[in-house]
Amino acid sequence: MKTKLLIEQHFHGAFGIDFNTASVDDVLYLSKEILKYGIGGIFPTIVTDTVENTNRAIAVIKEASKKQSSDMARILGVHLEGIFLNEKKKGIHNPEHFMKLTAENFKLIEDDFIKIITLAPELDEGLLDYLYDKEIKIQAGHCTGGDLAKCSGVTHMFNAMSGITHRGSSTALSALINDNIYTEIIGDGIHVSDEALKLVFKTKPQDKVILISDCLPITKSGRTEMTFADEKVYYDGEKATSKDGTIAGSIALLPDIIIRLAKVNLFNPEYINNPYNYHNIDLNGFVEWDDNWNYVDIQI
Repeated sequence: MKTKLLIEQHFHGAFGIDFNTASVDDVLYLSKEILKYGIGGIFPTIVTDTVENTNRAIAVIKEASKKQSSDMARILGVHLEGIFLNEKKKGIHNPEHFMKLTAENFKLIEDDFIKIITLAPELDEGLLDYLYDKEIKIQAGHCTGGDLAKCSGVTHMFNAMSGITHRGSSTALSALINDNIYTEIIGDGIHVSDEALKLVFKTKPQDKVILISDCLPITKSGRTEMTFADEKVYYDGEKATSKDGTIAGSIALLPDIIIRLAKVNLFNPEYINNPYNYHNIDLNGFVEWDDNWNYVDIQI
């Protein structure tokens, strides 16, 4: 069977390459390697960092996008996951670099190549209004607030956000009941249980589910430890965590997640199309799968 190429909108790196520290050549190499797995489009995702390093990383990714060839996954823009987060849900992010959600602070790193931004809407001090009319997908993540009125999506559902509550509001509850909100979710079996996945897949309109990997640079690198987000990350063969046990991100690529979801009867092929609609983009090429949703080949 054939589907469109996969699009990965939450992807910190792989093969030992970290988008926060990568060179132009690193980004080009990664985009070439990742196409071999059926991933035809990526939004390189930058974790919380200093303003200087964030600007450097954006510039590198943008420059790499101009030098791509046809045998590379297309770089579709930057996903900025950092700086404007809530310390209460910081995850592995370094809160020393967090800044207030103001337009003035965003202008310090503003670039037209930022296409997605993850932030904590409950801490807003004018930033959301500044971003609202721009062509940037605003996603609630690493946050506690339940007001998603100015958001188009949520980042890695259930992880680093206030969970479902039967009194008051929360990020997860608001995302579930709002049919207009796109919902990123990591289906690796580690970040979200299969029971919670079932809840999301039953509750959300099928065209609003965005499968992501939240893939770490340590993925397919052969390493067991690596620095990420100013912390040492350790891979034990199952998951990657910081020294204190905080889950840092996934070590599975998106096709690996699809295979796992198919094995537990939780995969819907429509999920592959959803990022195309969310970002209003198109890519040439197809992925060929076998009957068990094992990745077989690509056609460009």
